[in-house]
Amino acid sequence: MPDVRKGPFKLVTVNTAPERAKRLIGRLIDGLHDRYDIEHVANCENIEEVSLKVKQHQPNVLISASMWSSEQAEHIRKIAEQEQPGIKTHAIPQGLQVEKGPDAIVGYLVENVPPLLDTIKTEKP
Repeated sequence: MPDVRKGPFKLVTVNTAPERAKRLIGRLIDGLHDRYDIEHVANCENIEEVSLKVKQHQPNVLISASMWSSEQAEHIRKIAEQEQPGIKTHAIPQGLQVEKGPDAIVGYLVENVPPLLDTIKTEKP
């Protein structure tokens, strides 16, 4: 039976806590694995790394964590789009991790990432 999952998608995160980013995105990937083929290719620990890592990995999607203000998230989005026109970006609402914890982040991503992925055209190898 052919693979009915969409993708593959390359995802980059912007999170000052790389291990937490890896864990939470791992849970997202597990939660969506039956519908989407997602690979977490890199994490940027600061805004300065965004340009290089987007250039290096050419991701389809970039997600900025909830520690960034809306202004910082907008700056991250602009950098990513400059390096990779057509990249899809999503900013987790500021403070969500602190206020509601990691389960809320995973739930938020499982709800909000699929509509984003559905707008991306990918080629099956």
